Amino acid sequence: MRLPALEAFVSVCETGSFSAAAQRLHLTQPAVSKRIAGLEDELGHPLFDRVARRVSLTEAGHAYLPHARRLLAESEDGRRTLDQLHGEVAGQLRLALSHHVALHRMPPLLQQFTARFPAVDIDIEFLGSEDACRQIETGRVELAIITLPDPPIATLAQRTIWEDPLDVVVAPNHPLTNAASLTVHALFEYPALLTETQTYTYRIVARALVDDGRIPGIRLQSNYLESLKMLVTAGLGWSVLPRTMIDADLATLTLPGVAPKRSLGSVHHPGRVLSRAASALLALLNDSETV
Repeated sequence: MRLPALEAFVSVCETGSFSAAAQRLHLTQPAVSKRIAGLEDELGHPLFDRVARRVSLTEAGHAYLPHARRLLAESEDGRRTLDQLHGEVAGQLRLALSHHVALHRMPPLLQQFTARFPAVDIDIEFLGSEDACRQIETGRVELAIITLPDPPIATLAQRTIWEDPLDVVVAPNHPLTNAASLTVHALFEYPALLTETQTYTYRIVARALVDDGRIPGIRLQSNYLESLKMLVTAGLGWSVLPRTMIDADLATLTLPGVAPKRSLGSVHHPGRVLSRAASALLALLNDSETV
């Protein structure tokens, strides 16, 4: 089975189009189409329905997709196993970073890593933590440094690097700063500015504030915490942000019994061989100060 054809097939499945797959693989669209056609000829089944410029998997395509992903993962594991025979830390590292981790945690560590291992080619994708875990599961990404799922995903290996306390915050002139005693009920009388409901961070916040997992009165949702901070400072509502982001532009509210926190750390697939580059980055992360 030809690996380039499998890569083309899986890329079309994941991106939803031949043109997007071509961009991902740095190929022309005709080249991707040719690889898919060759794979279909070899298997003796059409893998895609092509109707009105829309691409969808056939029954055979759906059935073959997990096998294609497994073959690609096994090929990658074999390459990494061979790489382990050499002492040099080199080659490609496919790394996913959440936006918050990329901005607030990783810059000095990446600087150390690239200085220590200049032969490593780091391919970084900036993804939401939830999408990063899905990419780890499919083998698209080797290692992710993100907000960890809580509870953990049973099929993935995760390790906490940093504990990340979260605080309820408002603008310094917000009416809630004048409350003699603050309750969650009083908080819900004002608009909330939070991450989207499917995110790990939202689930952690909702679990800390309410029993039914839903926060009322959400005015706006964004997964960019820096954007939420700006909106809070402008007086548009309250939010829950990492303590490391809080400065003089924000006021912290104390609610009895409410102390949410999330964990930031590494995620990889336990059934796949880590490259020397990924192992080296994990070692550097594990040695970093946990703050």
